[in-house]
Amino acid sequence: MYIARFFTKLWRRISTEVTVELQIFLGNWKLVLAGLIFQYIHGLAVHGVHYLHQPGPVLQDLGFILLPELGKEKFYISETSFSVIFFPFILWTFHPFVYKTKRFYTVLLWRRVLACIVTSQFLRIITFYSTHLPGPSYHCREGSEIARLPPPENILEVILLNFPQGVMYGCGDLIFSSHMIFTLVFVRTYNKYGSVRLIKTLSWLMAIMQSLLIIASRKHYSVDVVVAWYTVNLVVFFIDQKLTELPDRTGSSGSLLPLNNRDKTKEENKQLLNDTADRRQRIQMSGKNQDNGNNLHFEEV
Repeated sequence: MYIARFFTKLWRRISTEVTVELQIFLGNWKLVLAGLIFQYIHGLAVHGVHYLHQPGPVLQDLGFILLPELGKEKFYISETSFSVIFFPFILWTFHPFVYKTKRFYTVLLWRRVLACIVTSQFLRIITFYSTHLPGPSYHCREGSEIARLPPPENILEVILLNFPQGVMYGCGDLIFSSHMIFTLVFVRTYNKYGSVRLIKTLSWLMAIMQSLLIIASRKHYSVDVVVAWYTVNLVVFFIDQKLTELPDRTGSSGSLLPLNNRDKTKEENKQLLNDTADRRQRIQMSGKNQDNGNNLHFEEV
């Protein structure tokens, strides 16, 4: 009985949230879709660099000197660390559909996240096409069979990104790190809109650890990680200045939907009329009290 009641409430909560988020999505779907499409465009750009890659000696790097090399056998560790950041964040952004307490609208949050990611990726594409460096990854070094890509045989090979090999084993040092773009955007977003202080602290520690693991795995040079740290943070800072702040849903007793400009104007006019009516009523009541006081004074005299 208790379980049935729990799932009934949960289903009602999810249905209500879907209705609300769907209305918001209909007003923002173009921006969200553009952000998702750009992920594919970014993938095409990354794959294109592999055709231009010229393997060579690994460049001298301070991070490579200070951090011991993990080796091919432990190459997966940095990806595992990234997954611990990536997938929990995805789930957290959809928690308003399940939990009773809500702080944001999922669609509006992802519009903001995608704006930060796309802007950072656009800057990244400009950067790694400006200068081509030999990739430090194991499969990109001299002597590796997949360090170079032969010219594509057909257009489908390019469009499909030579999947899955082209996605898993891309070459060319891509300044700056894409893993750090997602990591820093996700960490900053949770620190702004999340509620658990311990997770906020741990997220920054994991971002630092992710940076070190990327270098130790020899997936990127240190410059790729360093540039990502200040570029992504600056991108998020300026986008926060440009975009309107997300409506806070904590303890809200009004409408579930955020007000647009027209609704805000109506709400402000309504509030102004109510304030004017209240002021008139207070003046009338004050006048009546004053008249009653004068009448009482004359009667006593």
